[in-house]
Amino acid sequence: MQVITIANWLNTTFSGFDHFILSMLHSFATLTGGYLNWLFRFISLFADKGLFLILFSIFLMLFKKTRKVGICVFGAIGCGAIITNFILKDMIARPRPFMGEILEYKEWWKFAGSVLEDDFSFPSGHATAISASMMSIFFFSKSNKKYLCILFMILMGISRNYLMVHYPSDIIGGFISGLIASVIAFYITKLIYYVLNKYDNKLFDFVKNFDIVNFIKSKKVNN
Repeated sequence: MQVITIANWLNTTFSGFDHFILSMLHSFATLTGGYLNWLFRFISLFADKGLFLILFSIFLMLFKKTRKVGICVFGAIGCGAIITNFILKDMIARPRPFMGEILEYKEWWKFAGSVLEDDFSFPSGHATAISASMMSIFFFSKSNKKYLCILFMILMGISRNYLMVHYPSDIIGGFISGLIASVIAFYITKLIYYVLNKYDNKLFDFVKNFDIVNFIKSKKVNN
């Protein structure tokens, strides 16, 4: 008697959905002769280990106008990593598509460039990181351009499925994990600013008003 695990449940419940999306993307890869493999590998790099997104959050924190969202993005990526990489992946232990029982997924993976991934599949760490960071920006932004954040998330999800290193259900799980992480980081960021404003005005003033551009200008004037 087979023990029903979460990984088995995911494979059974979402088998039709996952296969439909992956087969469509493989058909697209075949139609384009695999010439777009490099493009999807390039897109995927932007959330690899979350390093680029972490650097992006630090960059945002250097400027007064974007510091709050930068703190939120940084915190959300951290929360997302804890939820996904340190808890869910090992707990669920779902093998990646090219390592599973459906042999055609391995052939599709080879056609897409055979990108190696050595950890478990659910939820997607890339989807978690991009969702955590983009939703953090979405929450703080008042511009209509914030909807581009959704586009970036979709592109990242497509890239991971095109490369056959994740099931579509892994991407959905990553998006949910990232959303939860961004909500947590949003309120933590609000709390940080509240505490600094109430109990340490000097520190709050520095956090609120420091700007790297003005700092560099002041250094040039003094020199």
